[in-house]
Amino acid sequence: MHSSPLTMTAAVAPPRRRYLLASDFDKTLSLNDDSGAVLSDLVGVTGFEDKVAKVAASNLVQQGGELAYLLLHDRDYRDVRREHLVEAGRRIRLKDNLALLEPLLATATAAEGHSVAFHVLSAAPEEVIAAALDGVVDRSHIHGTRFTYQGDGSGAIDGLVRVTAGYGKVAVLDAIQAALGVSGDRVIYMGDGRSDIHVMLHVNRRHGYTIAVSETRTVAEIARRTVLGDDALGVLVPILEDLFAWDAARIRELFESRHLLIQEWAKGRTDWITIKGRDEAGS
Repeated sequence: MHSSPLTMTAAVAPPRRRYLLASDFDKTLSLNDDSGAVLSDLVGVTGFEDKVAKVAASNLVQQGGELAYLLLHDRDYRDVRREHLVEAGRRIRLKDNLALLEPLLATATAAEGHSVAFHVLSAAPEEVIAAALDGVVDRSHIHGTRFTYQGDGSGAIDGLVRVTAGYGKVAVLDAIQAALGVSGDRVIYMGDGRSDIHVMLHVNRRHGYTIAVSETRTVAEIARRTVLGDDALGVLVPILEDLFAWDAARIRELFESRHLLIQEWAKGRTDWITIKGRDEAGS
């Protein structure tokens, strides 16, 4: 009588999770710069804020889509060309260490056996965003307001393909999520203003994770966490804490691996975070 062969069961690795980090652009990845204000200064148009307020008060367009409306319909902007949008993007001041955001998050998620895709969704013109984030974010991961241009080579704006604002931003986010095969609870969205309300509510409803990067009350009340500071890497702190259960020591170690120190961290629902290079911090 032969004994039964020993059955060996190989250890099964946990499933690899994919995450989507989606971000607004103006005042979220940039400092206090608004694309429309920078463009207006470039082409010599005054009263931009008043123009936006009038369009917003009319409820004619989705919140965040006011610049697109002005470029199409306001006579003061009739001479704006594609080259102006590109130049405006080059003048946008980005938050500190933005170029490290995606690779550092990739390092952290890879340590957990997961992956993350970083996409930018904004009502700002795509040409502005692409010029500002050149070399920082892959062009195919930028989703902004898209115009058509006259075929005579002048670069004059001819029409509109889409505005990534309000429910338009929600539609773009859903399309990206579907293409990546990411479940709703693994979507992370960060934004700064009222134009992000619809998409934040949408992400929250699907048990995703939302971060506000400003004290705008309507957004801060909706977001799971609020992070204030001029360094783009600050948003990594709540992501690593809440989604991956990292403690403060491990988070600090990750930053120090890139020669960065979390110099100040006032913790709470709103995190005030100051990040310095080691040389700046005197270490």
